[in-house]
Amino acid sequence: MTMPRIATAVAALGVAGLVGWTGTVSAAASAPASRPSSPGGLSRYLGQRLDWGACPSDAAELTKAGAECAKVRVPLDYAAPGGPSIEIAVSRVKAKDQAHRRGILLANPGGPGGPGLEYAALMRPAMKDAADRYDLIGFDPRFVGRSTPIYCGDSPKPADTHSRREAFEASVRNARDTAERCYEHGNNAALLPHASSRNVARDMDLIRAVLGERKLSYYGISYGADLGAAYTQLFPGHADRIVIDSVTDPAKTQYENFQAAGPAQERGLSEWAAWTARRSDRYKLGSTPRQVRATVENISAKTDKGPLTLGEYKVNPSVLGLFLRQMVGIEENNDVLARSVQNLADAAAGRQVKPIPELAGWLGLFENPSPELDNLFNSGNAVMCGDGGWPAGGWPTEPEQYWRNIERARPTQPVFAAVANAIFPCPFWKTEPREPGVAVDNRVPLLLLQATRDNNVPYEGAVALHRRLKGSRMISADLRSHGVYGRAVDGLTPVPCADDAVNAYLRTGTLPAADLTCAHPQERR
Repeated sequence: MTMPRIATAVAALGVAGLVGWTGTVSAAASAPASRPSSPGGLSRYLGQRLDWGACPSDAAELTKAGAECAKVRVPLDYAAPGGPSIEIAVSRVKAKDQAHRRGILLANPGGPGGPGLEYAALMRPAMKDAADRYDLIGFDPRFVGRSTPIYCGDSPKPADTHSRREAFEASVRNARDTAERCYEHGNNAALLPHASSRNVARDMDLIRAVLGERKLSYYGISYGADLGAAYTQLFPGHADRIVIDSVTDPAKTQYENFQAAGPAQERGLSEWAAWTARRSDRYKLGSTPRQVRATVENISAKTDKGPLTLGEYKVNPSVLGLFLRQMVGIEENNDVLARSVQNLADAAAGRQVKPIPELAGWLGLFENPSPELDNLFNSGNAVMCGDGGWPAGGWPTEPEQYWRNIERARPTQPVFAAVANAIFPCPFWKTEPREPGVAVDNRVPLLLLQATRDNNVPYEGAVALHRRLKGSRMISADLRSHGVYGRAVDGLTPVPCADDAVNAYLRTGTLPAADLTCAHPQERR
């Protein structure tokens, strides 16, 4: 798996458990939206001339694609466009087929908190000749990457805990600490109130206007898919060919979507356990699915009593939960997960263990924090806490409620209960959401994709959003994956049925005549 998708998976750092984003931008709210600025109020921005030039030297995909980069100025607060402004980093790969140029296509890799400056260029091979008809526009959303980034400073290393209750109490302290550091660091007190999906969608539309385009096309995955749906609601007249991949349930709050993923992740673990049991001679983790699952549950129970040591790394319940969650989310991870569980089982038995490279790479992300991870995690926290209703962006405000939810889930979710019900910094966030989330319900034509066994954002949520997006067509793919389109970009088995349908839509603008179901691609050995 490439780093962009890893970044998407961990963009939201839940300090009780490290978990990938499953948020929604359509949570119910009890407060009115602030009045959007009028077109006249944005006149100071519409006339700006962009200084296109070389892209950052470390953006290899952009260099390879012959891209150019610039900064777009946008209002910090769209309700007061005459006030301070911020910069949004954008990239552009010009359309090769100028004779049939359609316009611009923006792309977002998910998060929130995922940098996207290179993402449109990364997706170009998946688009094949359809890419030639668009200027491909990548961008880092506000407060992410190179777009006026926010930082919260180094967090203290978590103390070792030796019981589930100790681990939960430590997570509450960490959540409170993160909220306080994020508010107090640098100029964040002025910036954080303006971190929201609404404002990211507004930034996208201002990018469109500054580039002189009447409409924009779009591809977004995960949180980027929810963001695309929000754009169609806020700017229906400016939406051209929109593709959204792996979405959440629009009726649920962000926390409720996290909770809904818990049972699905347990099913994904059981599916992996059956795959591994059929290869017991290779992995020696058990000859039945139950035996393989018991090995994982034993590892989880061991970490509850204290961190495991693997070489220079320590594995606590939070890190274990995120790793297992990400691994069971994609079928092609089966072998890496099996070999990692061998490592972890040896460590749980008290043996000296050197982690395999794939596991060491994950553990290193959290053992050696960097400014990039600080921004990745905490810009994600800012949007999650800034979206949705009052109070705390729709997150429960009483810490004990999270503990009760964890304990209620344990009998049926022995591995993922603490991850799916984790506390985030949002109950302690120092700035209240300025606006409600975007309630999506429209007839804008678009194409929606979802894997039927997606255990990061369960399939049922996509069906619910499909009903609200009355102009949509839905492509269902029979696989365990978070993301359906362009999987070959990440070295995963492609779904030709889905790839072909998306590219045909991007080329012609014609949606499939009816919803489609794509068969499972050939299993990778």
